Amino acid sequence: MSLAAYCVICWRRMGTSTPPPKSSTYWRDIRNIIKLTGSLILGGSLFITYEVLALKKSLTLDTQVVEREKMKSYIYVHTVSLDKTENHGITYQARKELHKAVRKVLATSARIFRGPFADTFSTVDIEDHDCAVWLLLRKSRSDDRAARLQAVQEMSEARHWHDYQYRIIAQACDMRTLTGLARSKESDLRFFLHPPPLPSLKEDSSTEEELRHLLASLPQTDLDECIQCFTALALSESSQSLAAQKGGLWCFGGNGLPYAESFGEVPSATVEMFCLEALVKHSEIPTHCDKIEANGGLQLLQRLYQLHKDCPKVQRNIMRILGNMALNEHLHSTIVRSGWVSILAEAVKSQHVMEASHAARTLANLDRETVPDKYQDGVYLLHPLYRTSQPIKADVLFIHGLMGAAFKTWRQQDNDQDLTEKVSEDETKYTTCWPKSWLARDCPALRIISVEYDTSLSDWRARCPTERKSIAFRSNELLRKLRAAGVGDRPVIWVSHSMGGLLVKKMLLEASKKPEMSTIINNTRGIIFYSVPHHGSHLAEYSVNIRYLLFPSLEVKELSKDSPALKTLQDDFLEFAKDKNFQVLSFVETLPTYIGSMIKLHVVPLESAGIHSFEICLTLDSW
Repeated sequence: MSLAAYCVICWRRMGTSTPPPKSSTYWRDIRNIIKLTGSLILGGSLFITYEVLALKKSLTLDTQVVEREKMKSYIYVHTVSLDKTENHGITYQARKELHKAVRKVLATSARIFRGPFADTFSTVDIEDHDCAVWLLLRKSRSDDRAARLQAVQEMSEARHWHDYQYRIIAQACDMRTLTGLARSKESDLRFFLHPPPLPSLKEDSSTEEELRHLLASLPQTDLDECIQCFTALALSESSQSLAAQKGGLWCFGGNGLPYAESFGEVPSATVEMFCLEALVKHSEIPTHCDKIEANGGLQLLQRLYQLHKDCPKVQRNIMRILGNMALNEHLHSTIVRSGWVSILAEAVKSQHVMEASHAARTLANLDRETVPDKYQDGVYLLHPLYRTSQPIKADVLFIHGLMGAAFKTWRQQDNDQDLTEKVSEDETKYTTCWPKSWLARDCPALRIISVEYDTSLSDWRARCPTERKSIAFRSNELLRKLRAAGVGDRPVIWVSHSMGGLLVKKMLLEASKKPEMSTIINNTRGIIFYSVPHHGSHLAEYSVNIRYLLFPSLEVKELSKDSPALKTLQDDFLEFAKDKNFQVLSFVETLPTYIGSMIKLHVVPLESAGIHSFEICLTLDSW
């Protein structure tokens, strides 16, 4: 503006003044104007040219770097100079503001007008949705929970990304986002990095010895008898010393009798299994979980998991330990950093119901973003295995009976076909767990939980003599675990088989005596009894008659028709259920059942399976 004003003044002076006596004066003024104007124009042009070139250099991306990035598994991070003097001063601030303004102009012109400055953007071989990757990452760290959940959902639904973009997410996302992706049904496994390399075993060491060392490092105080028994069993050197431990032959879990007879060395695989069972018990104690983590237990368990891919029982015990450790929130970051999330994300997609449910339990315990409940050992989630936007309307709980399990009790009738072939079939024709396959498909708005606890027919097969638990003890234990899983917060339907029905009745009676458990009573809507021995079982009478050979377990003894506890339980439940707002449906069996390969027995007679006149009663073979 000053230059324009100066020019105007000069031209007005030349136009209004009297002609000079000499023409040289007139041209001298013109030359002065030209000199001043030219120097300003030249200097300004040089300055603008320099700034444009500097800005172009800063905006230009090396296409070779981008191509290399697609093949790499790391992220390029823009570095900032450590020299503080470069980030201060009027010149720096002026250039910063100028670059910011020009960048907006260039970006606008490139996108709208596709002008010459668009070359900076168009010469790079990079897709438009690359920006979405980083925007989703930023959104996943938002303070708004709804925005975080939406970001994870959009990531899991992405299908058009390249490998390097999945790797960017895998490396740049936080623990909360990674867990959410693992619990998203449609997530691509490329979101998860391979677990870090495992540390080498010590010289002349084996996984068996490492497990022994890990067990020996755990505190041996404040343990119940069961954990002491398993720990002593695992740390013993031979079957002869094992037999000398308290509990004698029972400590072998029913499988150690041949070894005890031979008094030879216990096979390595057997010792590893004993150690894992002991670790399962230890992992139920929070302070012991800290010790397991501090002594490298997560890495050792991961090594065992990889070594025993063909042994589902070993893998299930490892998942049980990991799921118990995930109950402690301060261990979540360690579990994620050790690489377990990638293993769990793959396992939860397995067609094998047990593998998927064990992984789903652990991931649910890790997911504090959407799961307020905690699934303790023996409480398994059958549906939904993943995050869902559909609200859960009710809980359906499956409680197995004597010699049952959380999964196998609810399988379809076995036939001669190999179970491994059945898994690959259409689940509409055959299922290894119908609550997960059929009930979840017909009623997706349900949360389906299956409970597992140890039982045995005889003390010859007992896992441990200290595990002889009564119905009253088991009911209190299960009630506590189910309440921790949020049972009672919504309508509840109980589905029980055999002794499981007695546990359900005892749990409801116990809950009615505890104010903190009142929600379970108020929200119970129905109970289904499958062949429940309300008035006793023939199995108990059969066992007592040959008790010197069979050594009937405590569970079997409690099923006797002459058991005072069983009669008291029945009378108390009938009195309790009179004024309650729930329905009862009973199924009774009319065909005998094979107990092993030798014994054929009608376990629960018709007169014992009926509970009262207010129930609906159906026969299993006619249903």
